[in-house]
Amino acid sequence: MELEKFSYDNKIVKYFIIATVIFGVVGMLVGLTAAIQLFYPIFNFDLQYTTFGRIRPLHTNAIIFAFVGNAMFAGVYYSMQRLLKTRMFSDALSWINFWGWQLIILAAAISLPLGYTTSKEYAELEWPIDIAIALIWVVFGINMIGTIIKRREKHMYVAIWFYIATFVTVAVLHIVNSFEVPVHFMKSYSWYAGVQDALVQWWYGHNAVAFFLTTPFLGLMYYFLPKAANRPVYSYKLSIIHFWSLIFIYIWAGPHHLLYTSLPDWAQSLGVVFSIMLIAPSWGGMLNGLLTLRGAWDRVREDPVLKFMVVAVTCYGMSTFEGPMLSLKNVNAIAHYTDWIVAHVHIGGLGWNGFLIFGILYWIIPRMWGTKLHSISLANTHFWIGTLGIIFYALPLYVAGVTQSLMWKEFNAEGFLEYKNFLETVVQILPMYMLRAIGGGLYLIGTFIMTYNLIKTAKSGSFIANEATEAPAMMKEVKQAGGGWHHNVLERKPVLFTVLTVVAILIGGVIEMVPTFLIKSNVPTISSVKPYTPLELHGRDLYIREGCVNCHSQMIRPFRSETERYGEYSKAGEFVYDHPFLWGSKRTGPDLHRVGAKYPDSWHFYHMLDPGSVSAGSIMPAYPWLYEQVIDKGLTADMINALRTVGVPYEEGYEDIANDELDAQALEIVKNLREQDGIEAVPESEIVALIAYLQRLGTDIKVKPEQAAQN
Repeated sequence: MELEKFSYDNKIVKYFIIATVIFGVVGMLVGLTAAIQLFYPIFNFDLQYTTFGRIRPLHTNAIIFAFVGNAMFAGVYYSMQRLLKTRMFSDALSWINFWGWQLIILAAAISLPLGYTTSKEYAELEWPIDIAIALIWVVFGINMIGTIIKRREKHMYVAIWFYIATFVTVAVLHIVNSFEVPVHFMKSYSWYAGVQDALVQWWYGHNAVAFFLTTPFLGLMYYFLPKAANRPVYSYKLSIIHFWSLIFIYIWAGPHHLLYTSLPDWAQSLGVVFSIMLIAPSWGGMLNGLLTLRGAWDRVREDPVLKFMVVAVTCYGMSTFEGPMLSLKNVNAIAHYTDWIVAHVHIGGLGWNGFLIFGILYWIIPRMWGTKLHSISLANTHFWIGTLGIIFYALPLYVAGVTQSLMWKEFNAEGFLEYKNFLETVVQILPMYMLRAIGGGLYLIGTFIMTYNLIKTAKSGSFIANEATEAPAMMKEVKQAGGGWHHNVLERKPVLFTVLTVVAILIGGVIEMVPTFLIKSNVPTISSVKPYTPLELHGRDLYIREGCVNCHSQMIRPFRSETERYGEYSKAGEFVYDHPFLWGSKRTGPDLHRVGAKYPDSWHFYHMLDPGSVSAGSIMPAYPWLYEQVIDKGLTADMINALRTVGVPYEEGYEDIANDELDAQALEIVKNLREQDGIEAVPESEIVALIAYLQRLGTDIKVKPEQAAQN
C-alpha cells in the first residue's frame, strides 16, 4: 500500500503550551492574592481595581479559560493530528484560533478589574467579548470538523468523541446563556430574569465545568495516559458507556446548584436525581483510566508523568463522587454557601485539571524538542510540592465549611441563635484561610519549578516545528459482516456522530428549561413587587460592578436558622425584575436579601467607607471611590429602554422623566444622611445610589412584625 508523506504542525501546539504556562502562573498569582485578601484585607491595596470582588472573577477566568483553555487547545491540536493521521485542516484557522483566544483573554484581563461584568459566574465577560468567544469557538470547530473529515484514519478513537462533544455543547451553552440586551458598549442586561436566569446560568455553569473542564480532558486522558503508560486503554466497551451516559446525564444536573432556593421543586429534584446518576459514568471513566495502568504500576513510582496522571484521575474520581453527594438535599443544606464548595471545586481544578496538564507538558515537550526531560528529580519535587499544596488548600477549607455551617445553624437552650452576629463565623475560620493560602503558595512554587524544568528541557533540544510522518490514504469503508449496527460503524460517520451528540446534550436542557419559561405557575408573581427606581438601578449596577455578589448572597433559604437571622425566606416572585439574578454561591459575608430598612442610611455610608468602624473584625475592603465618583445620569434612559426590552414593565415615555425621580430619591437620601449623623453627601455620588439599592432589598413584601424586630 502506497504511503503518503505529510507533517504534523507542532508550532501551533508550542504556542498554546507557552500561553498555558504563562497564564497558569498569572492566574495562580491572582488567586493567591485573593486568598490572602480574605484574612489580610490590606492586600486589597485600597485600589478600585484590585478588590476581592473584582479580582476573584479575574482569577476564575484566568484559570478556566486562559490556563486550562490554552492547555486544552494544545492537547487537542497535538493528539488530533496523530489520531486522525493528518495535519490540521487549516494552519490559518489554527492561528486565528490562537491569537483570537489570547486577545479574548487580554480583553478579560482588562475589563474585569475595570468592573465590566455581567456578574454571572464563569460567564462574567460582557457582550462584545461574548461575541468574540463565539466566533473563535466556531473557528476552532470548523478546524476540528474539517480535520476529522479529511482524516486518513477512518476510525475515530474515543478521545475524538469527547472533543466533538466539547465543541458542540460549549457552543450551545455559551450562546444560550449569553442572550443579553446591550445598554452601551460594555454594559448589558441578561435576557432572563430571576428564577429563569438562575436556571439558565447554572445549566451553563455546571456544564461549563462538565464540557470545558471535564470532557476535553477526558479525551486528553484517553490519549496521553495510554501513551505515557505504553498500554492500551483498559476497556473499549467501557469507554462507549462512559461517553454516551456522561454527556446525556451531565446536562440535567445544573439545578443541584439551586437546592432550597426559589427554583421550582420539580426542577431541583430532577437535578438531584441526575446528579446521583452521574457517579456511574464518571467513575466508569476514572476506572478505565486507572485500570489502563495495570501492569505498569512499578513505573508509576519512578515516572513523574504517570504520578501526575494517576493523582489527576484520582482527583477526578473524588470530585465526581463528592459532587453528587453535595447534591443530596440533606448534605447540600450543610455545605451550600460555605467554603466546603470552594474546596470541592479546587480538588477538581488543582488536582484533575492542573495535574493532568502538568503530566501532559512533561510528556509532550521532550518529544516536540527531540530530547529528554531536563530533570526527573525536579519533576518529582514538583509533584510532591504540588500534592502537598492541594492538601493544604483543600483540608482547611473543608474544616472551614463545616465550621461555618454548624455555627450558622446553632441554637442555644433558649431557642435563640447562638451566633447571631455573622462575623463570629468569619473570625473563627481565619486560620483556615491562612492555611489555604499556604497551600496555594506551595502549588504555585511547584509550577515555577516546572516552568524552569521545561525551559531547560527545550533549550537542550531542537524544536521540531513540522514533524514529518507518513500514513496510507484512508481506505474505502467495507460493509460490516452481517450488516449489524455497531458502535464502530458510528465511529466512522462523524456527521451522524455529531448529530447524535447534539441530540443527547439537548434533551435535558430542553426538558428543564421549557416548563420554567412557558408555565407561569412555576414563577408566580407578587403584586407588591415593582420594578427598581432609576436611582436603585444605578445602585444595582454599582453592586454588580464591585463584585459584591462574590461574597454576599441574596437568597434566604427556608431554614429556621436563616429566617431567624435574615427574615422571611425568599420567594420566586420577588426576583421577576432582576436582570441578572444575584443569588450568589458563597457567603463570605451575610445574606443581603432582607437588608433593606434594617439599618439607617448613615450605617451603609460608614460601612462602605470603613467596614471595620461599624462591623468590628470585618474582612471587607473599603470603597472610598464611591464617595468621589458620580453616576452617569446620561445612561438612565438607555437602562430603562434596555430593561423594557427584556420585559420590565416601565411605561412608554418613563425614560424621559426617570432622572427627575432619580434626583428626588437621591435628595431624600442626602437629607436622611444629614439628619441622622450630620453627613454631607453629593446627590449624584455613587454611594447614594448604592444606598438606595441596598435599602430596597427585600422590602417589596410584608415581613412579619416579630421577624422585623429580630432584624
